[in-house]
Amino acid sequence: MAESQDIFDIIHTTRAMRRLKPDPVPDELIRKILQAGICAANGSNRQTWRFLVVTDRSIKERVQHFYKRAFDEVVGPRYLNSAAPPGSTAEKYRRQHAAVEYLTDHFHEAPVWIVACLDEGDNTPTRSSGASIYPAVQNMLLAARALGLGATLTSRHLMYEEEVEAALGLPPGVHSYAILPIGYPMGRFGPVGRGSLSDVVYENHWGQPYSAVE
Repeated sequence: MAESQDIFDIIHTTRAMRRLKPDPVPDELIRKILQAGICAANGSNRQTWRFLVVTDRSIKERVQHFYKRAFDEVVGPRYLNSAAPPGSTAEKYRRQHAAVEYLTDHFHEAPVWIVACLDEGDNTPTRSSGASIYPAVQNMLLAARALGLGATLTSRHLMYEEEVEAALGLPPGVHSYAILPIGYPMGRFGPVGRGSLSDVVYENHWGQPYSAVE
């Protein structure tokens, strides 16, 4: 899969790649992805992020049990009963559902996971907590795309947060916010499917269209 170095091409083609080959990914590429992650913005530059790289099949299988359970109970029925989101079509949404189901069944086969965490100590996570980890997650997704690797952001495991974090062996005070399964993609990179800017951007007052995107 061809690499890309143009930042806007990378941004516009970093779509969720849920069908991944089980082939090993070199440690050097994972290191580059992690290095991109710690270049991200974070609250007060405190750098409370922590990243667990998981390659152990037995750990992944234990987590996949709860990941599939969440699909069967919540995510699968939601897809079946929801309309296509903005920028998509019924057919594209059907294919997305199929890819989500594929990832569910093969989650543990992705050669590498990066579990994005925050070490919050005795502090209770708040609404702003994610601001110190999700920018790192996006940086890592962009880096994976630049290297020709497929990845996706998933947080479904949090439906069984306690059980999954026990399976991952996270210590007290450390909480996971996302898992990034990473591998060589089976499919091709392509444009992300999103709605129009004019539907989501306002100017000065809520509901007032922003003239630059009309």
